[in-house]
Amino acid sequence: MNSPVGSGSASLRVPASTYRLQLSPAQDLAAATELVPYLAELGVGALYCSPLLQPAPGSTHGYDVVDPTHANDEIGGEPGRVALVAALREAGMRALLDLVPNHMGVAVPAANPSWWSLLRDGSGSAYASWYDVDLGVPLLVPVLGSPEDVAQLSLSEDRSELRYYEHRFPVAPGTGEGTAQEVHERQHYRLVHWRRGNAELTYRRFFDVSDLAAVRVDDPAVFDATHAEVLRWVAADPDVISGLRIDHPDGLTAPGAYLRRLRARLAETGLGEEAWLLVEKITSQRADGTTEALPASWPTDGTTGYDALRELCGLFVDPRGESLVEQVAAEHTGTRERLSVAEHAAKRLVTDEILVAEVRRIAALVPAAGDEPEVVRDAVAELLGAYPVYRSYLPEGRADLERAVDTASAARPELADVIRRIRTAMLADPDRELTRRVEQTSGMVTAKGVEDTTFYRWNRFVALNEVGGAPDRFGVTPAEFHAANARRDASSPAAMTTLSTHDTKRSEDVRARLAVLSELTAEWGAFLRKLSARHPLPSPSLELLAWQSVVGAWPLTAERLGGYLTKAAKEAKLVTSHVDPVPEVDEAIAAWPAAVLGSRETVADIEAFVRLIDRFGRSNALGQKLLQLAGPGVPDVYQGTELFEYSLVDPDNRRPVDFTRRRELLARLDGGWLPGESDDPESDDVRGTKLLVTAAGLRLRRFRPELFWGYAPVPVSGPAAEHAVAFARGGPAGREHMVAVATRLPAGLEADGGWRDTVLPLPGGAADWTDMVTGTPVEGSAPRLSDLLARYPVALLVRPA
Repeated sequence: MNSPVGSGSASLRVPASTYRLQLSPAQDLAAATELVPYLAELGVGALYCSPLLQPAPGSTHGYDVVDPTHANDEIGGEPGRVALVAALREAGMRALLDLVPNHMGVAVPAANPSWWSLLRDGSGSAYASWYDVDLGVPLLVPVLGSPEDVAQLSLSEDRSELRYYEHRFPVAPGTGEGTAQEVHERQHYRLVHWRRGNAELTYRRFFDVSDLAAVRVDDPAVFDATHAEVLRWVAADPDVISGLRIDHPDGLTAPGAYLRRLRARLAETGLGEEAWLLVEKITSQRADGTTEALPASWPTDGTTGYDALRELCGLFVDPRGESLVEQVAAEHTGTRERLSVAEHAAKRLVTDEILVAEVRRIAALVPAAGDEPEVVRDAVAELLGAYPVYRSYLPEGRADLERAVDTASAARPELADVIRRIRTAMLADPDRELTRRVEQTSGMVTAKGVEDTTFYRWNRFVALNEVGGAPDRFGVTPAEFHAANARRDASSPAAMTTLSTHDTKRSEDVRARLAVLSELTAEWGAFLRKLSARHPLPSPSLELLAWQSVVGAWPLTAERLGGYLTKAAKEAKLVTSHVDPVPEVDEAIAAWPAAVLGSRETVADIEAFVRLIDRFGRSNALGQKLLQLAGPGVPDVYQGTELFEYSLVDPDNRRPVDFTRRRELLARLDGGWLPGESDDPESDDVRGTKLLVTAAGLRLRRFRPELFWGYAPVPVSGPAAEHAVAFARGGPAGREHMVAVATRLPAGLEADGGWRDTVLPLPGGAADWTDMVTGTPVEGSAPRLSDLLARYPVALLVRPA
């Protein structure tokens, strides 16, 4: 369902842009309210906050909701939410609400009334239908440090609670007599060793996180109960709240039915049919080069933009560098393993060690035919690991199911009969439990196997190892980029586009800097060989990731680098892991950052290499930012990334943002300051350039929305034409009123002698254009890029209507 964008109508719910803000007790609703004037001055159309409902105590992200009936008290509660809405209204801005329908937090049962009731009363609980739980057996809660820790259980003085250190659990009425262990055996749950969770859990989780239990929002009564408060907010302020962003729809029992119900409920609010509805859905890159599309039956405006992230980043990667980058990686790791092989191995690790309970549950639903249980479980695991997408959404996604069946059957012919029997049963009834479980679990296997394992193992060029990415597709050609933008403009103009999120593996500016390695492959190889010999790590794969992370995120502290590498090594699960840590390996990894940063020689080598690539990286960063802001879709700016921001994965990317500095720099820009060149990457001149480009793009979108429709590539002419990417919008073909142009492959451009006589022929041969980045007029209808891009590597041109 595509909302109209770009007409400038005041009734439109789709904002010109969004700004993502991570709320927490350290950055609460009052802080967000104080930021509204700055965001309005920046040109932001809507504030897009992390979830606002009540999460687990001390939550720093809000995705572990424990009570969906009121706003988060730890960040200001309902008064804070109301004050924020009022501030947005006064500033003429909107809001996008982030909603988590798939799961709720259960780490602190006493904080979650519905989970507490389920533990206490079992199938007799008023909330028995809320969770995806097998109530025919005791609910397993994997919290004990060892099986023997049952002996450590105690009772509260009134015998209404079982205690395990700081953990509290309810005692069912009438069952509190005897020892704590005797009382424990009478409950509707069993506290068990945490290791039993992966293999024996009796409730569906969010991926492998036992502290997040799946909620059955496919039940209309559960849907109504868990959505009533958010829908009340929408109905109370439809002039401010544009709509909803839905987290992780792949985990839902029936995503299409859920979205149709939600769309109908939103239509009953003041938003009507114009509600903006987005899904945080990762669309996969298939082996045939096509990009997965959302199911046609989903009444959404599109995704949150990981597809655009891949296209924008890939545009600045030089495909000619692939063979040398591959050679450097192979030389270092001693292998040339294909990505598909690495992904399959990682997916089978997930099915065989992490999601064992889910695989067993599916296998028990497969129609019997005399096969041994182990064979059926093996067939289920092989099928789950063969999906070319996260989920097939039957009946619409039958082709993807068939591809998975064919791939799994070809890989394991001895399992083909069982695999095909599963396929037949699924197609016979897309609503049966077997089908639902396979659908839900395939997405979990892909997410854990690819994003959270392979992307920390297959490290030849980690600028491409991003959520929704395709690391084996080395870059995006301008033709592919233009085709994707044209499709977005035609089919999903209200979809979000993004460059950084709270889930990205590294920030947009880290990826932009690392993209330069595709141009300077020889220099990268020499740097890696020299420093890895000086500072070895327990895993060659981790070394490859570590040095790319160092140069990509430089400067960084030993604490930040140590935390990141520890997480990366455990996610890769090659030499250590979260579940089975190897102390000597963990110690070596933990000691590595201090050794690296404590060596003057090494630091000097790092700084010299970063100086070599940094200015080209900044050019890439400005290019992808401008093309995102000017292109089709609704661009989102992640908190703080209006300045150059070099962060790695969560929690690094949730560090406090210096908004005071950003306000000061914006005020200087509005006073007429144009940042210049500087050798100091921390200087205002360097940092201010990205803010200048961001403000120019955001303000133009907000105040000239009529320019942001249509799409046409603008061919560049001359000897350096391959180094520029340009497109036009805001009018019929040949009569557009806006042109965006960015520099591509800047290191190669410099090596080839610069722009020389390369020109940008503007639409219709028209003159009278102005560059909105610098505020200067453009001479002629075919300006030389050496003049147009003399000060900055990008330009945003507009001519009068």
